[in-house]
Amino acid sequence: MTKTHYDVAVIGGGMVGAATALGLANQGKTVAIIEGRQPRAFDATQQHDIRISAISKTSVDLLERLGAWSFIQSKRVYPYTGLQTWELDNCYTRFDAASLDLPLLGYMVENRLLQLGLWEAMQPFANIRFYCPDALVSMDVSSAEKQITLSSGKEITADLIVGADGAHSKVRQSVGIGITAWDYRQDCLLINVDTDCQDTDVTWQWFTASGPRSYLPMGEGAGCLVWYDSPKRIKQLSQLDPAALKLEIETHFPKRVGNVTVKNHASFPLKRRHAHQYYKEGVVLVGDSAHTINPLAGQGVNLGFKDVSALLQALQDSDDMFSSLHTYQSARKADNLMMQTAMDVFYLGFSNNIGPFKILRNIGLKLADNAGPLKHQALKYALGL
Repeated sequence: MTKTHYDVAVIGGGMVGAATALGLANQGKTVAIIEGRQPRAFDATQQHDIRISAISKTSVDLLERLGAWSFIQSKRVYPYTGLQTWELDNCYTRFDAASLDLPLLGYMVENRLLQLGLWEAMQPFANIRFYCPDALVSMDVSSAEKQITLSSGKEITADLIVGADGAHSKVRQSVGIGITAWDYRQDCLLINVDTDCQDTDVTWQWFTASGPRSYLPMGEGAGCLVWYDSPKRIKQLSQLDPAALKLEIETHFPKRVGNVTVKNHASFPLKRRHAHQYYKEGVVLVGDSAHTINPLAGQGVNLGFKDVSALLQALQDSDDMFSSLHTYQSARKADNLMMQTAMDVFYLGFSNNIGPFKILRNIGLKLADNAGPLKHQALKYALGL
């Protein structure tokens, strides 16, 4: 039986995988995209999804170049112009878009709508084929044409396989790429709320000894609260009814969160992973397949989109696949490691209640707020500028 051949097979059609597939199709390559579930259609009356991302200006620029941003923006996006971090009330670090002559710092967008917009942008492309619902069963990468067997029984071949199948990547495991990983011994609870909070375009994070409390604005009258704490505590909070969880929020969040009504919530554990290499035998990893990061600064999907941009550039600039993948790894691995390490230092620095450390870190926050050019440079790096 003749197997359909593609230039590239993208395993995983989430936000990062879909962006990769769309970018490759824009380059004229034939692309197969394998995904287990099609994103649910959008309706303006739908409740906000629990998983949202703070996407940076650089990520928006990529989505615009790919032709997907207009599809995403036509649904629900929430611009934010400010970011504030503090522990003690008089020791803030504040960032704002105006300081960089930007109209905004980025957007809060539901993950599903990011994915959906990318899928809609791919529909006109005759050189993209969707295998959905479907999943990877096995791969044989011993020859130039990689053999891929899917759960539907279909078999395809490709010159290049892109692993965009998440933190537990089967692609990564199939080619024997190892990871360095550890558990932060913290979980994260996401809580969608209706609120009268006045911070409609400012996101903030308040540090406590048991973990940060964060607020992500979702337009006027709505937001997402992020509660980091021990797995035991998060499990206990997750089992509360909305009225009881509301009381916990009122007790343990800053008063500026306002009067809240709990809509829905979900939790997940915090783990760090980093692949030992980003490519092997005609297989390349992007996004969470290659790295996961502490979500303190909301950099996860932004790092994934930076992977996409670097991979597309490398493949476009060279006809030699090995050279292209090496260029991609060189461009991204060190940068991802630096961001992971910075988040770990931040996390460890604030995850205790030791007096001298507490004094020093709050002095640091206050000094950072008045650091002028250094502060602006840090913000530009976080935004990918």
